[in-house]
Parts: sequence; structure tokens; C-alpha cells
Amino acid sequence: MSALKDRLRADLTTAMKARDEVRSSTLRMVLTAVTNAEVAGKEHRELSDDDVIGVLSTEAKKRREAAAAFGEAGRTEMAEKETAEAAVIADYLPAQLSEEEIADLVTSAIAQSGAAGEGMRAMGKVMGMIQPQVKGRADGGAVAAEVRRQLGA
Repeated sequence: MSALKDRLRADLTTAMKARDEVRSSTLRMVLTAVTNAEVAGKEHRELSDDDVIGVLSTEAKKRREAAAAFGEAGRTEMAEKETAEAAVIADYLPAQLSEEEIADLVTSAIAQSGAAGEGMRAMGKVMGMIQPQVKGRADGGAVAAEVRRQLGA
């Protein structure tokens, strides 16, 4: 079993004992998502820490998007709940990259791939090089936007 999954379970027990409703419900939700990912497909498999981070990133993105949607609809109470859940999930994710760090990674990937003069045709090649480096540490949309900007689209 992955160390991160063990930590999530231990923290869930602690949150339940402390009667921390937001934390315990969020951790339950995350552990359910991890279990669903383990049983998805034809056969059950144990997720590695990297796989669990991928599930956590997906869940965090769902919370951010839901908070934005609730905020736009004027449902501040629901937006605050989603934001609080996203904050709990963020505790288990690696430190997020800054915009400058993303820009530096994109610049070096463009230089390594020789995609500088190819324009948008090189987008897939550059994204393929960057994705493993930023997995769980940056939003894919932000990375794609930076690649587009640097490729001149």
C-alpha cells in the first residue's frame, strides 16, 4: 500500500476523533476516489504514490471548478465549502509550481525538443515532454497556456 494512502487513512481517523467535519468528509471522499481508481478497469490494482497524487490532483481541480461555479451563481456558502475541501486536499499535494517555474520548464522543453520554429504544430511534442515533470504540481491548463504563449499562438 502506498505511504500517501496510509497517511490519508491515519489523518481520517485523527479528524474523526477531533470531530473535524470538513476534514473527515473530504478525506472520506478522497479515499473513495482512490478506491474507485483502484477497482477501475478489468482487475484490481494497488495505486502507487504517484497514482494517488494524480487522483488527489483531479479531486482538487473538481473542487476549484465547483467553487468557481458556485461563486458565479451567487451561492457563497457552497463555494466556501468547496474551497475548504480544496484546501484540505492541497495539504497532501506536492508544492505547486509558480508561473515563473512553469515558464522556465516550458522554455527548456522547447529548446530540448527543437520546436522553436515549428509554432503550434509542436504543441503536442512540448506538452509530452513537460507533463511528466509537472504532474501533480501544476494545472495542465496553465501549462498549456504557457506553451501556447511561448510557441507564438
